[in-house]
Amino acid sequence: MKFLDEVTIHVAAGNGGDGSASFRREKFVPFGGPDGGDGGAGGSVWLEANEGLNTLADFRHQKRFRAERGENGMGSQRTGRSGQDVTIPVPIGTVIRVRETGEQLGDLTEHGQRLLVAKGGRGGLGNLHFKSSTNRAPEQTTSGKPGEDRHLELELQVLADVGLLGMPNAGKSTFIRAVSAAKPRVADYPFTTLHPNLGVVSVGPDQSFVIADIPGLIRGASEGAGLGVRFLKHLSRTRLLLHLVDAAPMDPQQDPIDDAVGVAEELARFSPELARTERWLVLNKLDLLPEDEREAWKQELVEAMGWDGPVYAISGLTGDGTRALCMDVMARLERMREDADEAGA
Repeated sequence: MKFLDEVTIHVAAGNGGDGSASFRREKFVPFGGPDGGDGGAGGSVWLEANEGLNTLADFRHQKRFRAERGENGMGSQRTGRSGQDVTIPVPIGTVIRVRETGEQLGDLTEHGQRLLVAKGGRGGLGNLHFKSSTNRAPEQTTSGKPGEDRHLELELQVLADVGLLGMPNAGKSTFIRAVSAAKPRVADYPFTTLHPNLGVVSVGPDQSFVIADIPGLIRGASEGAGLGVRFLKHLSRTRLLLHLVDAAPMDPQQDPIDDAVGVAEELARFSPELARTERWLVLNKLDLLPEDEREAWKQELVEAMGWDGPVYAISGLTGDGTRALCMDVMARLERMREDADEAGA
């Protein structure tokens, strides 16, 4: 299925039914009073998060949704039937905005969470409501109110604890294949990852975290180079970023230090807030370097970047160092949860 993370849809709630102008017509009751019933309420439109969906691709074929109109009121004080609601399933992590104003209506982050996006119109009043001591036979009624009509922008932001950053071919897909059951495409050319991939990393009983791999960044991404930065929004919910650096680029003219600095700069241009997210440096593909050169290369890169955060050296292909990295990531995430619980207490 093709990945789709942004879409515009049109939703229209049902109009309310009109009130009825009716009078009693019974044998031996020559002057029957008003008995017109109210109109039924129009159906509403809801969005509901569904854990079985992971893309907005279903909206490529259907983008218009309309709820049912309420029935008109009837005689004998009978209220019209209310229109049926429409419930639209969306992936967990969907953000909903009004297209014209950009107002955010909601953010569905849990399975089964629902959001009212278009409220049905209220039903009109029958003539029974307008009876008075001076108006025994009113013919006045009110019409049903129109339902809300909106164009909505849906944006999917995947839910992950850890996000992977890096240049194309930095080995992000190989790494996520090595530590989880996810099987993203791997090849020896740039941009083999064309959409975000999620994997669940299990490090022990009841200990796991979700990791997200996005297409690689290159210099100028914020101006539209490569695949641009459209997928960086999928890292906005992550609590920890792993910045993968290729220790042995295929292109001999490619400078790993320049690449690492370039990715950090593009991240800052896209979102200063995201750039402040805790980030660890992960030097990948060390299996392609002689063992006696690895430590020196690691020190050179760290010093050139002025890096003072955590640094890990791994090989996504052979798995060397990945277990220790994942254990440390799990421990860090658990400390973050404890700190958040204490702060909220």
